[in-house]
Amino acid sequence: MTAAARKSVHKPSADLSAHVDALDWPQITTELDGQGCAVLKGLLTPDQCLAIAALYPDDAHFRSRIVMGRHGFGRGEYKYFAYPLPDLIAQLRPALYAHLQAVANRWNEAMGIDIRYPQEHASFLKRCHEAGQARPTPLLLQYEAGDYNCLHQDLYGEHVFPLQVAILLSEPGRDFTGGEFVLTEQRPRMQSRAEVVPLAQGDAVAFAVHHRPMQGTRGTYRVNLRHGVSRIRSGQRHTLGVIFHDAK
Repeated sequence: MTAAARKSVHKPSADLSAHVDALDWPQITTELDGQGCAVLKGLLTPDQCLAIAALYPDDAHFRSRIVMGRHGFGRGEYKYFAYPLPDLIAQLRPALYAHLQAVANRWNEAMGIDIRYPQEHASFLKRCHEAGQARPTPLLLQYEAGDYNCLHQDLYGEHVFPLQVAILLSEPGRDFTGGEFVLTEQRPRMQSRAEVVPLAQGDAVAFAVHHRPMQGTRGTYRVNLRHGVSRIRSGQRHTLGVIFHDAK
């Protein structure tokens, strides 16, 4: 790992929060409302991507390792970060939450769900921890050729923030082939719809964890979403998952 890469993950940066704030949030919000997902172009730099991916072999950063094949989740593996989170991730989580919180509240209101989310991520985490959800959920995923991630939802307890973010740390075509991010949407009394989201290194996709509202001819209804990763054809793929609720 280069010196710049080490610095980018282990030292907080005011530039990161400013960079998140400078994203085109009106467009991101429009895409989330229309498709249930939105791409955040260039969220991380190549050095930041390299630095996070390079943490994977060092178990000191993580609380647990999951081998997907043992649980029927697919093929590949991932590790959940331990608290305290690496500085970059600890800063990225509340910075993204600050912009997604309004979307989450508006979605819940549209779906007739009484839960509302506070403006600050720390306040929401306090709610999770008081309910016994105190284990951190940001995770680092590693895939090799032939690996894949089955369609699923990241629900870890009673308190669920309805949006999450996945950041591609590897470069498609150079580090790996295949391995596309896939989102499916199950609509009442209709066939499911699939969305394949192309990402470059450092791009992120924000997407619905479980449900999102959709406007129909008879009003608003809920659609159910799942996400996964298609088969890796060659190489190695790393992804950072940023989930805003903690786990029991």
